[in-house]
Amino acid sequence: MLERRTSHDDLVDHLVRSTPLQRGEAARVVLDVLAYFDETTEEFVRRRHRELQSGGLANAEIFERIAAELPHRAVAPPRLSLRQLRRIVYG
Repeated sequence: MLERRTSHDDLVDHLVRSTPLQRGEAARVVLDVLAYFDETTEEFVRRRHRELQSGGLANAEIFERIAAELPHRAVAPPRLSLRQLRRIVYG
């Protein structure tokens, strides 16, 4: 049976060579990383809000932290005010 190759096989091959990961594990890691970077700003804000809220933080601290994290994303979105962040979460 022929093995199906994807556009990220070179990265999967590199991970298999340079880490103890098996091919299937390396492919899952690549897919997880790609999904992470496909996340929109709105999805990131909502996800981080849920994560930080479940950690017991108050909204004031949550929105400050999210605002500080956004510029460090791989593709940083435009600067968002705390009000804009709240609107993303609560509509």
